[in-house]
Amino acid sequence: MPSVGTVVNYVVIGLFIAYLIHVSMVMFQLFNPEECIPAGSASKCISPYISTKPKLQLSIYTSVKIKSELLEKDLKLVTKYDNFTIEETFVRSVNVSLPKKTRNNGTLFVHVIVHPHGESALHNRLASYQRAPLTKYAVPRSEEFNLLSEGNKDNMSTSEVPVTHWRPKLVFSVLQDSISMTRNAVPQEILQYIRVTQKGEYLPVLFINNLVHKNRELLQINDTVKEMPLRLTYSPISIGWLRLYSTLELSMKMLRDLGFGEKDTEEVLSLFTDSGLYLLALTMVVSMFHLLFDFLAFKNDISYWRKRNTMAGLSTRTVVWRGVSQIIIFFYLLDQETSYLVLIPAGIGMFIEMWKVKKAFKVQFTFSGIRPCVSFGSTSDTEKATEAIDSQAMQYLSYVLYPLCIAGAGYSLLYVSHKSWYSWLIKSLVNGVYAFGFLFMLPQLFVNYKLKSVAHLPWRAFMYKAFNTFIDDIFAFIITMPTAHRLACFRDDIIFVLYLYQRWLYPVDKKRVNEYGMSFEEKENAVTNEEKENAVAKGDEVKEHVD
Repeated sequence: MPSVGTVVNYVVIGLFIAYLIHVSMVMFQLFNPEECIPAGSASKCISPYISTKPKLQLSIYTSVKIKSELLEKDLKLVTKYDNFTIEETFVRSVNVSLPKKTRNNGTLFVHVIVHPHGESALHNRLASYQRAPLTKYAVPRSEEFNLLSEGNKDNMSTSEVPVTHWRPKLVFSVLQDSISMTRNAVPQEILQYIRVTQKGEYLPVLFINNLVHKNRELLQINDTVKEMPLRLTYSPISIGWLRLYSTLELSMKMLRDLGFGEKDTEEVLSLFTDSGLYLLALTMVVSMFHLLFDFLAFKNDISYWRKRNTMAGLSTRTVVWRGVSQIIIFFYLLDQETSYLVLIPAGIGMFIEMWKVKKAFKVQFTFSGIRPCVSFGSTSDTEKATEAIDSQAMQYLSYVLYPLCIAGAGYSLLYVSHKSWYSWLIKSLVNGVYAFGFLFMLPQLFVNYKLKSVAHLPWRAFMYKAFNTFIDDIFAFIITMPTAHRLACFRDDIIFVLYLYQRWLYPVDKKRVNEYGMSFEEKENAVTNEEKENAVAKGDEVKEHVD
């Protein structure tokens, strides 16, 4: 009969496959909507206005405020394209004049209008119109300075009041697919962009992509700046991407209403806005497998350590180092305001590593009344032998590790700018973790070499983590994270290859005693003897029944 853990694994994998199929079907329906087929004179279909091949013109204006009715006196022309074609992609940079109200911590909006060539853009029944903000209120980024230069401290910005920032790009599109839609069954996510004429034709679907803006790209506006650069990017869009982007805008709004910060939603959106269809599909599949392997790795790792009562064959210093390094990495990511996509797994990993440290030192907490007491378990002879090997490995590493960490911290203090002394300290520690952290994994390799065995390692959890290591290599180029954290993803690949080499070099010896004091052959013999005893007992019961 399968164990509970095996059943849980099968259930999780089954749910994962079902969810993967569901997401694939939803994506297929988004990019392949059902078209309306006209039937008779009283058709319920609406056809695209662009199917008549009209000559179009593009006009872009700015205004300080948004009013219910556009007035020419409130608008300022930025640029226009007299011979605008939907299929043609273009990128253009322009300088936008900033009104005095905008420079004095005000706002500015952009108005994009696609209308018939030679006709007025305002109050035109055949014009498609969309607007978006070009400014955003945000807290200025903290300035960095040299900690040893006292003069720079006075220039450091400490303001926490949101001020006007400039969005340096405008990305917009027009639907290029000539698709007939059912009048009463227009997809809900694009209904806001549909305008139908009296002839039953819907006007060009104009879409301004507000998902591409990132806080790190914002430019602060002050009263001395008269103009700001604006990069105009136009490309036609398919019905599938239009529906996907519209759905994402609604989803991001819901996430912000639930309390998620813009930093977190930006990293999710970059997976969609900065990639093509095939890369997006690959990213989604890889993300799902990453979540699956993360869950299985955590589950099996916790199960392994929960049952383990001895540290024979395992490096205690490696366990302690992983716990300390996870704490440093977590606070470094917190200081860098990293996305929750990276921060939350790091936090969970930190608590798990600290729990392993407790298990490694056999720490027990008891209470004598209201006074807490801490006790440590005894150490066996086998654990003492492993500890001696572990100590020998760390002695060799200390000759290299400590001087390099001190030298790196000193260089950073002299030549690199930081936000505060705390920022310098946490960066110096994490640089030591990232740059030389793999050295602290070497004691376990040294212990394996001395014992000529790897049977004491949690290989099932280790393999799940190994798969995630290679998935992290892909995520290192997709999700925004500090450069040091990105390089650390590739560092783990080296250790994984060395562990695999040792597994091949030291095959499993069935006579070797494991961490529970039982060899594989002894376990088989114990099972065989138990079966014989059960058979004998069953025979005695039959004999008594016959008598």
